[in-house]
Amino acid sequence: MASAPARFSVLRQMFFDANCYFGRPPKIPVSPALCPTIGDLEAALDRAGIVRALVWHVAQLEVAPAVGNRWLAEAIAGRPRFTGCWTLLPPQTGEMTPETLFPRMREANIRALRAFPGRHRYVLNGLTLGALLEGMVERRIPLLYSFRMSSPGADAAGVWSEIHALLKDFPQLTLILCDHGSWGCDRFFRPLLDRYERVFVDTSLYFLDGGLESLVERYGDRAPVVFGSGLPERYPGGMMMALRHGELSEAARAAISGGTLARLIGEARP
Repeated sequence: MASAPARFSVLRQMFFDANCYFGRPPKIPVSPALCPTIGDLEAALDRAGIVRALVWHVAQLEVAPAVGNRWLAEAIAGRPRFTGCWTLLPPQTGEMTPETLFPRMREANIRALRAFPGRHRYVLNGLTLGALLEGMVERRIPLLYSFRMSSPGADAAGVWSEIHALLKDFPQLTLILCDHGSWGCDRFFRPLLDRYERVFVDTSLYFLDGGLESLVERYGDRAPVVFGSGLPERYPGGMMMALRHGELSEAARAAISGGTLARLIGEARP
């Protein structure tokens, strides 16, 4: 049995959420839970015991990226608990270019970007996003990709093939793969974790018995995994319990729950 100080340290673990949003989607998700405002999301984080969050606004996906990006920046201004994550678009249409994007990110405390290629009708590759991706690599800006939201209904193997091809062209890209599924996508993502040192997976749908322990056993205490809640559509308690009480070292527990994401956000220099 763990000593009292050890138990207390686990319960006080700092959670930094890589995968949560707020706003009212036009279609109610499978889970009816919603956080229409940043205040609602903050209350949900408080209830769960999550200290920090990398957050985005659902309007970045469902309304228009430019509108959602602006609403996000306005909502998190003066709230140091939150770090913003904007939505990425190709530069060819003039909506987003390296010359305009990165300075605006600096001004608005935005340290990461999301891509929804299937929903926003572009191909996630170097031909389409080359200049932006090169700038992200140089500045160590993380790219987050949600399999559930980016290309819903698409063939899983085909989407993973696109991710594999993207990393072949941009091997130093910081990429966080979110919502990759509860049936165990390890055969898709472990080859990427083996080869690319800046690829990570989140926990939001990783409901695999012994999955976290297996990843730590293979990749060590700094396994390429970051905590993501999936709020407001999913309750974070399950994966928080897995991190608090799984058969993990304290170093691995600290890294996955918040340390690794804090390091990645700290490295980003828009």
